[in-house]
Amino acid sequence: MAKRKKRNSKKKKSSGGSRFLTYTAWALSIVALVLISLLIGYYIGSKKAEKSHSEKDTNIKKTHKIIPKKEPKKSVNKRLSEVLKKESKNYNSAAHEIDSEALVNPPKKELLQQKVYVCKPKLAIVIDDVATRSQVRAIKSLRLPLTMSFFPPSKRHPNSAKLAAKENFYMVHLPMEAMHFNKEEAFTLHVGDSQAVIQKRVDDIKRLFPKVHYINNHTGSKFTADETAMNRLILAFNKDNILFVDSRTTAKTQAPKVLKNFGLKYVARDIFLDHHTDKAYIKGQIKKAVALAKKRGYAIAIGHPHKNTLEALRESKALFSDVDLVLMNKIY
Repeated sequence: MAKRKKRNSKKKKSSGGSRFLTYTAWALSIVALVLISLLIGYYIGSKKAEKSHSEKDTNIKKTHKIIPKKEPKKSVNKRLSEVLKKESKNYNSAAHEIDSEALVNPPKKELLQQKVYVCKPKLAIVIDDVATRSQVRAIKSLRLPLTMSFFPPSKRHPNSAKLAAKENFYMVHLPMEAMHFNKEEAFTLHVGDSQAVIQKRVDDIKRLFPKVHYINNHTGSKFTADETAMNRLILAFNKDNILFVDSRTTAKTQAPKVLKNFGLKYVARDIFLDHHTDKAYIKGQIKKAVALAKKRGYAIAIGHPHKNTLEALRESKALFSDVDLVLMNKIY
């Protein structure tokens, strides 16, 4: 009996030890699983954090790209000075255009004509000698309906036709022979040119400026004073559906007579704005143009794209409230 009791106690001790080892193994397994889970969770969390940080950095960079620093706005006056700085150095006076200072303003007999007009008087201001991008930009910055008259392209200003093509309405400032001016533009028309030469030149202008319907003369005191030359010119214009606006650079112009013979209306410049480049003088000429339009019902003024002329126009905007400032096609 004593032997059996000893065997049973040994069995109980061995079974108790095995159970302890089993429980310990399970406990260690659970602890290991928990630790593994924690490590996996930490790894995934750190990756997400890195991704979110990189996304934030990307968004910050994008934001900096999208929102550039705003530059301070420049005044119109300063902008005009900058864009026309180059032109102003080489373009000091428009006095070469006309034969005599007496032609700057319209003949006195026109001022005496008094009529009553129901509609608001019209004023067209033509800016001659337009040839560069900076000139176009400066003129358009005024936000006034000014008619730009472009030089035909040449070596001196090769892009004039391309610039005109971007505009809905424009004129062409066609060089013609002057009486006392030797610095001619390229392809200037001369009184001795044949009908074929003049027609070819006008055809070329129409090809270069397909939308043109109005042409005025650059200088041309000798050409427009010659009846034969003007007959040839108007005949060529008629074939290409072009109307002539006389810049009135000479008192001896034959344009009124020739146009009458063709059954066409004579239209001419009334006021020359910048025969002198002093700003006060130009402002006075603008006042004269407005007064003439109010008296006669319409007026046509010509200026040039130098700084003082454009600044004078900007500073005279209040005067234009008394007239309709219009493009040439609303006058003629």
